[in-house]
Amino acid sequence: MRPPGDKGLSVRFWGVRGSIPTAGPDCAETGGNTACVEIRCGQHVLLFDAGTGIREAGIALTREGIGRFDILLSHSHYDHVIGLPFFQPLFDPRARCTIWSGHMAGGTTRAMVADLLKPPFFPAGPAMFRAGLSYEDFRAGDVIRPAAGIAISTAQLDHPGGVIGYRVEFGGRVITYLTDTGTGSEAANRAALRLADQADMVIYDCMYTEEEANERREFGHSTWMLGAGLCHMAKARQLAMFHHAPGRSDAEVSAFEAAARSVFAGAFAAREGMKVSFPALEVAAL
Repeated sequence: MRPPGDKGLSVRFWGVRGSIPTAGPDCAETGGNTACVEIRCGQHVLLFDAGTGIREAGIALTREGIGRFDILLSHSHYDHVIGLPFFQPLFDPRARCTIWSGHMAGGTTRAMVADLLKPPFFPAGPAMFRAGLSYEDFRAGDVIRPAAGIAISTAQLDHPGGVIGYRVEFGGRVITYLTDTGTGSEAANRAALRLADQADMVIYDCMYTEEEANERREFGHSTWMLGAGLCHMAKARQLAMFHHAPGRSDAEVSAFEAAARSVFAGAFAAREGMKVSFPALEVAAL
């Protein structure tokens, strides 16, 4: 018999930085690991992106005795995949893991991982993993169902090389993951709005200030102001400010958080280790 609370949904932030890991006393409160977000649907663990934050996630999940995972990649830029070979469960023959991606134009998830893990950039290939590992490809717009009761809608967003946005629905709750997206494409803007519609939480790329965004449009990132506007339009409940710039200090992150809250009351800065739980609103078929 499952524990009474296991039909709920929770979000835990293991890595919240963008572009490159960062360290030092000025960023200790926010954290310096790159993108990795755990969304737990009942007993099922989904990990969004495999930045350096996935290392700590793997250690904690192994201690907890969890051996089944789905890793869903938004895209394959280094800061979102570089932690993959340091995810401890992949070396456990009892563990089972599926890696998903939908941004690979003409390629496959399996080939992307193989290209990431080979000399001269890494000393060993995917054959070093001992877990039961599978790879799944999908097209933007597909709905993924990794386990009973979980539906994950997908869409193409605005980022060089392509990036996938996700909408996770479970137990009557909705979490939307929109990282590494600019606003230069109207089609991508409409897709982001659909994914964020009435979400309990929107995890959104807030890497730039408005001034920085105007100067760096080609890099495909957004701002807290645009995230707040999206959440207003979508009637979302919370905005998790995510993908903080590597040089952004704790003081700056807190200042942006306060400014965002003055515009959208449900805004907060995602920080490493932070966990948010949502009880189920309806019984999901697990």
